[in-house]
Amino acid sequence: MERLTEEKSGIPHAVCVPYPTQGHVRPMLKLAKLLHSRGFHITFVNTEYNHRRLLRSRGPTALDGLPSFRFKAIPDGLPPSDCDATQDIHSLTHAVMNHFLEPFKELILRLNAQSESPPVTFILSDCVMPFTRDAAQQLGDIPLVLFWTASACGFLGYSQYRALLDKGIFPFKDSNFQTDGSLDMVVDWVPSMKGMRLKYIPSFIRTINKDDTMFNFLMLSVERAARSSVPIIFNSFDAFEHDVLEDISKMVGPMYNIGPLQLQLKYVPKDSAVMSLRSNLWKEDSQCLQWLDSKKPQSVVYVSYGSITTMTNENLIEFAWGLANSNHPFLWVVRPDLVSGDSAVIPPEFLDQTKERGLLAAWCDQEKVLNHPSIGGFLTHCGWSSTLDTICSGVPILCWPFFAEQQTNCWYSVEKWGIGMEINNNVRREEVERQVRELMEEEKGKEIRKDAMRWKKLAKEATARPDGSSYVNFEKLINEVLLPLNQPNN
Repeated sequence: MERLTEEKSGIPHAVCVPYPTQGHVRPMLKLAKLLHSRGFHITFVNTEYNHRRLLRSRGPTALDGLPSFRFKAIPDGLPPSDCDATQDIHSLTHAVMNHFLEPFKELILRLNAQSESPPVTFILSDCVMPFTRDAAQQLGDIPLVLFWTASACGFLGYSQYRALLDKGIFPFKDSNFQTDGSLDMVVDWVPSMKGMRLKYIPSFIRTINKDDTMFNFLMLSVERAARSSVPIIFNSFDAFEHDVLEDISKMVGPMYNIGPLQLQLKYVPKDSAVMSLRSNLWKEDSQCLQWLDSKKPQSVVYVSYGSITTMTNENLIEFAWGLANSNHPFLWVVRPDLVSGDSAVIPPEFLDQTKERGLLAAWCDQEKVLNHPSIGGFLTHCGWSSTLDTICSGVPILCWPFFAEQQTNCWYSVEKWGIGMEINNNVRREEVERQVRELMEEEKGKEIRKDAMRWKKLAKEATARPDGSSYVNFEKLINEVLLPLNQPNN
């Protein structure tokens, strides 16, 4: 066994640690696959809760992994649960701050004691898993590389939290801020955010509590990442968020813009064993693609609010009748936990009226759905994974942001990238109907589609060999940062 350890000691070993929600796990797994394809040994760290969910959704052998790509799990310190839903974000964040450090350190020690895998070379950490820095330092200064899994504009938005605090804008003085025009204040001190109103800054500012957990957690996580001088990876590309990335480059250490990761993965052979490893925490509905095959090109509205967004049942009903009254075919992902505090209740009359042109699914393979020729528009919460999916497929969007940096992504999507329109937060069926028709039928929708297709072309160019900006940045990341970490003097 000692000989095996010696043979493996020359192989770089990355321990990948995403924040434990779908929107963070998915891009981290994509990056892990890319590193594995370049010869890295991978240990991918889930929470025990998500580990069980993946086994339920993907099958009992789904996390067996490969000899050089292993899945490990650590406890999250929250009460045991086998729910098929994303955990409460406030509780999860509190757990990240208070309960993850020791189990993670124990995992690193176990990995380094094993002879069947190489010693840990570096920790590839989600920026919002700050305990990894403490673990790296306490275990002998293990090198750390950070990955911001959300949008660069979201990072820039969170980086304004300190200024909002210092200027006395945060916290709001009373609960009237939602209706008294306070959120219409223009953020005028950031060049690439010129013209943005406060309502589009990441949503955790919307409180009268200066000790708000999420506000302080995100403010400190971003500040810590920015001043750390360790490399930061962004799942974006230079042309798409150019001005934002320029602003960020003035506040952080080395940064590598290597997205969209799903397009980088095209260089990994499809029959590679690592490509069979999947990250969906819900079981995918296989009917989706077959149903889409029966529809005309660009005729279907795809509706999905991601993995965390919740709404009231009243919101759900308004969306339902807006879709029904638009008379367009639709594929609608209705998660079991979509309605807050209750199960979704779809009106039977709606199901009767739309049975010939609507399909409801619990979960779909979104990348495949959006690349299907029958999809003409996407009603989305504007999470970053969904935004990149739509960019890579050239599909225009209707935005209904829920929380966090989704509001920021929405503003850039509408005002800067020209790929969509925004639906009012207080959703009404008449507005949904009107905007679906506008997107799918009218001249404005055609113009938006042109911009979406233009960005699709630029995303492909960014990841193209040999000189696409993201492709070149990924090569630099591998050869100038990650491989040298495995040298004996590091």
